[in-house]
Amino acid sequence: MELGTKSGESKIMNKFLSEILGQPKSLESTLDFYCSEEGINKLKKIKELLNKGNYKNIIFTGMGSSYFTSYAAACLFNRLGIHSFAINTSELIYYHSSILSSKVLVVCISQSGESYEVVKFIEELAGNISCLGVSNENESYLSKNAAETLLSKAGKEEMTSTKTYTTLTLVIAILGWYLMGKWGNDKITQVKKLIADSEVFLANYESIMEDKFSFFGNVDFVQFIGRGPLFANAQQSELMFKEAAKIAAAGTLGGEFRHGPMEMIKPGFKSIMFAADGKTYKQSIRMAADIAKYKGKVFIITNEDPHTSDPNIKVIVMNQQDEYLFAVQSIMPVQLLVNHLALENGFEPGNFVHGGKITLTE
Repeated sequence: MELGTKSGESKIMNKFLSEILGQPKSLESTLDFYCSEEGINKLKKIKELLNKGNYKNIIFTGMGSSYFTSYAAACLFNRLGIHSFAINTSELIYYHSSILSSKVLVVCISQSGESYEVVKFIEELAGNISCLGVSNENESYLSKNAAETLLSKAGKEEMTSTKTYTTLTLVIAILGWYLMGKWGNDKITQVKKLIADSEVFLANYESIMEDKFSFFGNVDFVQFIGRGPLFANAQQSELMFKEAAKIAAAGTLGGEFRHGPMEMIKPGFKSIMFAADGKTYKQSIRMAADIAKYKGKVFIITNEDPHTSDPNIKVIVMNQQDEYLFAVQSIMPVQLLVNHLALENGFEPGNFVHGGKITLTE
């Protein structure tokens, strides 16, 4: 599949692209809600529940994109000092249920609130275990049966997850900050900047992404690499490439990539790396240099320009210094790449062929 630019192709509007471009508005609506009395009251109720329950751990759980958000959530909460971990809901049901107790708070994340595994999990959950919900749907099974549900305000989404992924990720950040007493003017200003920067980027995506579209050449497999909350983006990118562009992909932890997957690198190898300024930035940039050294190509999405002139490395810098908020913004170039590749392949981006938006069986 040639990753070139067909005349007029990038100007074709479709549902998937429309939902990508609608993210600033969805993020703004979500921010407005958690600045309102109703949103603050929801956050307050959850904090009261946490204080009353004296929980030892929080388990974030979900399926697909919502599971990836769970992983990013656990990274943030642990960084804030709130002991947390993420478990895929299906695995939690069948293999890890013994860890559930009255001292564990479960936070179930589901865009639709109706996924088969989420419904099954809640149906089977013991009465002494508290479950919170995070969803885009107020009338969903999850929202109606969780002790309390935090809502994103993404609006209706029909295609592969884009705006629900970013808004649910933002909701989790707001929850973590609120619990630690950090949700105030400074964080609100940061989120407003995120929204404004995202709006500018998406409004000018054609000129910004034009050379990125042609960088890889023929594409039949892409390796995604990320660490910490950005590993969630690596997994989400893998899912979008498979689901929305029908292209093979893999999402791998940065620390794991040297433990075997490095052996795949040769001329023609394509990878996309998420690298935020922080504890593992130097390791990520060093790995990108090594991939390029072995003649693989690396597209780095970062908030700190590595200033490289290597022809096998392409960089896009997004000016968002908070590592977790960078996770919200840095998925957007990949979303646009997925849309472009789907059009190159001649089918509707993000459209479901063998399944649907909501998975109702296992």
